[in-house]
Amino acid sequence: GRIRNILVCRLRAEDWFRRHPEILEEEIRAPLAIVGLPRTGTTMMHRTIGADHRMYAPLWYEVRYPSPAIDWDFTAAGDVRIAAAKAEMAAILAANPDLLAIHPMDAMGPDEDIMLLEQSFYSFNTQAYANLPSFDAWIESQDHTPGYEYFRLLLQFLQWQKKRSGQQGERWTLKAPHHLHYMDLVFKVFPDAKVVQSHRDPVETLPSLTSLIAGMWVIYSDVADPVEVGRQWSRKFARGMQHTMAVREQLGEGRFLDLWFEDTVSQPLAEIQKVYDFLGMDLTAEARGEMARWQEFNRRELRPAHDYTLEQYGFTEAGLKQQFRAYRERFVRR
Repeated sequence: GRIRNILVCRLRAEDWFRRHPEILEEEIRAPLAIVGLPRTGTTMMHRTIGADHRMYAPLWYEVRYPSPAIDWDFTAAGDVRIAAAKAEMAAILAANPDLLAIHPMDAMGPDEDIMLLEQSFYSFNTQAYANLPSFDAWIESQDHTPGYEYFRLLLQFLQWQKKRSGQQGERWTLKAPHHLHYMDLVFKVFPDAKVVQSHRDPVETLPSLTSLIAGMWVIYSDVADPVEVGRQWSRKFARGMQHTMAVREQLGEGRFLDLWFEDTVSQPLAEIQKVYDFLGMDLTAEARGEMARWQEFNRRELRPAHDYTLEQYGFTEAGLKQQFRAYRERFVRR
């Protein structure tokens, strides 16, 4: 069903491009890409920065359904994607309410652009729903350049939609831990991209990530082995982190800004000031106010507590430390 839905979105997109060739002329200027291991504060950073009206942020319903109906009138009231997204989100949470304790779920809020990559079938989203080892091995062996090129095309499409709906942003703020696996392609397709990388000890992040993936497997799979989830996804992100560290060494550190989870949580606006300095943008009083209002409305304590253990997913502290040894030596604070 999801594959069929993506194919429908792609066909609709082609119809929009045919009727409005000016979409392909949209310029994507110096996008901000927030990356890091999952559970390192990237979601909070992304959604807080996305509250600044000068930023274009991809909303969940937009990345899930990037192509509107062919007769859309460019108003929220006339956008059938919103109702579909809210219904799907409600169904997901009804199937597994525990997900809300792991990740803030909001059909109308900024979310990961990995779902735009999924529109080209070049992403790991499919593996987040089920254990498909043969497909996983195949997709990892492919050149993902076409996926990132289609991702850029969909950003042009969404930017055009946002402008037609009355929004006037200056640049995109994007977020997906997935980009760690293909950081070379981020810069190949977006040569002027600015990357903020968030850091936290994998010993703390990997069990939390695994609990999220295992929670999705429970919904979409007949069998959801938490130990297998842990094995697959720790390997994936250890490999992805090695790739990004190699790209950093090759391109130079000036393309990246490093932030740490504990600072993002304890002093978010101070860390966001660093991001704006990195971008060469003024963090205006208006933007600060917009961000503060968003943070007050989305306090972590308003969601259920998230409990998990290393052992649930077949992890040991020593094993994770060894698997991420090079990364921990460089970026984990002692």
